[in-house]
Amino acid sequence: MKGRLPVASAPIVMLLLFVGVTADAAELRVLSALAMQPVMEDLGPKFERATGHKLVITLAPLGGIVKVVQEGGAGDVVIIPQSGIDRLEKDAKLTAGTASVIARSGSSVAVRSGAARPDISSPEALKRALLAAKSITYSDPASGGASGIHFAKVLDRLGIAADMKSRTVFPKSGFPGQLVANGEAEIGVGTLQGLIAIAGIDVVGPLPGDLQDTLVFTAAILASARQAEAGKSFIDFLRGGEAAAVIRAKGMEPAAGS
Repeated sequence: MKGRLPVASAPIVMLLLFVGVTADAAELRVLSALAMQPVMEDLGPKFERATGHKLVITLAPLGGIVKVVQEGGAGDVVIIPQSGIDRLEKDAKLTAGTASVIARSGSSVAVRSGAARPDISSPEALKRALLAAKSITYSDPASGGASGIHFAKVLDRLGIAADMKSRTVFPKSGFPGQLVANGEAEIGVGTLQGLIAIAGIDVVGPLPGDLQDTLVFTAAILASARQAEAGKSFIDFLRGGEAAAVIRAKGMEPAAGS
């Protein structure tokens, strides 16, 4: 797969079509959190080559994926943060016993390449850095993205939500790091895998101390799945050794035992 794939404006989902299908292969429909895009771009074609199956991957923020499933949207496999899995399990939208952890990740802070790196070594230092910034960006909580919802709570906890409101630029599409790279925002906050995938920015470090929130990305087979067996093979692939190496390279921690 060459180049970056375009990302649709949240909460509208985006369709990724991978190629390499055989005549008798399954077409596997995957509903994935947008934060998993860097991993899916790499591992999707590898799974297709290894199995002959065709992946049709829809990417959207957590809230968008949960809404699609709850409203009866078609799909075979869902890959979203654990909080969304819990909601779908409660609504009986998942096949019991199929949920498996794929990866974990946290949120980090980034600036444009070559810019001075602010001190974010403690909550108070992060607060000072944010107040000193002319503009910041993170995923719009209204889109339902888990990292954006969490960082909005961080701003509340630091007592500066009102101060940062006029200085916040939400991405209309893609990751917050893209706005930092383009010079539209001075500081960006997002998942590490979403930041390191963007050229032209430097990752300063993770959110400090207990301001950090570890997102646990879990895959499960939907109760309405037409390709449950192919879905299971995809989940197994994402928990295998080859996938673990890719997940780690993308800035995430693979599932224990992978």
